Amino acid sequence: MSAGSSISRESLSSGPNNGLNNRRSTVNRLSADNVTLAYDQRVIAEQLSVEIPDNSFTVIVGPNACGKSTLLRALSRMLKPSQGRVLLDGSVIQSMPAKKVARTLGLLPQSSIAPDGITVADLVGRGRYPHQGILRQWSTEDERVVQESMEQTGVAELADRYVDELSGGQRQRVWIAMALAQQTPLLLLDEPTTYLDIQHQIDVLDLCAELHEEQGRTLVAVLHDLNHAARYATHLIALRGGQIIAEGAPNDIVTAELVEEVFGLRCQVIDDPETGTPLVVPAARKARAGDKSDVQGDKSDVKKVVATEAS
Repeated sequence: MSAGSSISRESLSSGPNNGLNNRRSTVNRLSADNVTLAYDQRVIAEQLSVEIPDNSFTVIVGPNACGKSTLLRALSRMLKPSQGRVLLDGSVIQSMPAKKVARTLGLLPQSSIAPDGITVADLVGRGRYPHQGILRQWSTEDERVVQESMEQTGVAELADRYVDELSGGQRQRVWIAMALAQQTPLLLLDEPTTYLDIQHQIDVLDLCAELHEEQGRTLVAVLHDLNHAARYATHLIALRGGQIIAEGAPNDIVTAELVEEVFGLRCQVIDDPETGTPLVVPAARKARAGDKSDVQGDKSDVKKVVATEAS
């Protein structure tokens, strides 16, 4: 990967105003209070309560269809709970003006579709919309933020390209740049490493960590890779069947027992040799196949006992 395409670390601190001086802190935690979440009357999560610790990098993990993205959509105001409420800075998020929410909370959804014929720079510039108004139009400050956001995500050299000409990985980084240009103290990301190769995945997660550590932003991300989650998160939420099974610091909650309970996977959990964070090592295929044989054997024994008792 060329220097121009990688996510720039230096650009986080470049420029006369890098967001550190005028950023807003998250006064209260983002929270969901006893919410029931449903699509087309199909309940995904019921009576779910969760609080996002202020200034944390929170990662939500769990098996497919457990409610991770649904919860994120509710926290971002994209999905209205059928019961309960989501609170942002102490107010019910559904009752807040959309523009006010957009100045406080940014969202990178799982699947985004760019308008036809839009350039990278123009799409990233749309992240500045919440800051526009009758008395405040496009300014040199907006230009600077857009340029900085593109540099941070390694897409500055693509500024004049049309978004629909880019690869999936490039488009994903453009959407992240737009979310950064929004300059919100809270940033929610639904599977931000989708479509990215391993190097770009690490670049994106490194950037997220730096936004949290150096700019004090509160980040909430949905990730599929449990090892990435354990390495980068300061707070982990493990979901299964729309319910929280465990939450806390990765070092405190990630165990072989938890992984088996949440994901149904036998494994060992060891220390990551690079970071000391939990590293999940799945059991070998033959060992897992042996587990299945044991289960089948147990079922056969039960059937034999039932047949004997019935005769």
